[in-house]
Amino acid sequence: MPEIEISRDGTAITLHVPITLRRIGGRKMVVSPDGEQPWAPPRPQVDGPLVNALARAFRWKDMLDAGRYATVEELAEAERMNASFLARVLRLTLLAPDIVEAILDGRQPPTLQLQPLIRKGFPLAWGAQRQALLQQTRVAE
Repeated sequence: MPEIEISRDGTAITLHVPITLRRIGGRKMVVSPDGEQPWAPPRPQVDGPLVNALARAFRWKDMLDAGRYATVEELAEAERMNASFLARVLRLTLLAPDIVEAILDGRQPPTLQLQPLIRKGFPLAWGAQRQALLQQTRVAE
């Protein structure tokens, strides 16, 4: 609960608001006190590396689907990168459409980061993906 102090001469007002700063995804975020509603809805924050990885993954998928490259190894050689990394990024094309849309709009949870997503993986079933993201968000809070 905010506290307000007024100076004795009445010329200054001091407002004390309890907040917590938390580092989420390399950014400092203000976390409101437990039980308090934030004073404004969070602004969408587009995660550039995650959006770029999605764009690359869908471009690579299109190249494979069109038959330009027969295997992930051929594509990785053409892109001059490790085939294992390319395959992990390519797996992002299996995300549920609403999750992809949320990422592109910047509405994804702040805990959803590229590196953990491609390192740890995610469930293939869309419903399970949504559940996993909800649990990941709860754990970070």
